[in-house]
Amino acid sequence: MESLKDKIRDIPDFPKQGILFKDITPLVQDPASLRIAVSELVRPFKNSNITAVAGMEARGFIFGSLVAWELGIGFIPLRKPGKLPYDVQRVDYKLEYGQTSLEAHIDAIKSGDRILLIDDLLATGGTAKASCELVEKLGGKVEACAFVIELAMLQGRDQLKNYPIHTLIQY
Repeated sequence: MESLKDKIRDIPDFPKQGILFKDITPLVQDPASLRIAVSELVRPFKNSNITAVAGMEARGFIFGSLVAWELGIGFIPLRKPGKLPYDVQRVDYKLEYGQTSLEAHIDAIKSGDRILLIDDLLATGGTAKASCELVEKLGGKVEACAFVIELAMLQGRDQLKNYPIHTLIQY
């Protein structure tokens, strides 16, 4: 995973003072690195009973849709409010620097669907926890959560104690 780590750029003080942002743009721009990342995200789930992948806006769309394609299953976008054109289910949650919401179409997940949740980064775990709540509100079961990057010092895993977690790179 060191080759992937080399493709992640640090941006100090973004989106606000004191935050060190992990920029995945160089990783997704490099075809070989992107292939490695997707392959490693998929590896533990190749022979699983997962029925769909859900990804959080926006960078979770990148990895989530590619993982879904590799697994031969559908992709469910979890969006910011006001972005989906049909009836939605919504979960409100707190961020370390504010409050926001996630939405999904009410028919995106059916009762009993087994969902793999994907995002680029696990930080404090707030967005991932809200995503799990949204999946469950819609009747799905979160089988696992997978992330390219985990910022271990922020203890996001503590928010996701009820779910298996797979990460590629830890800081």
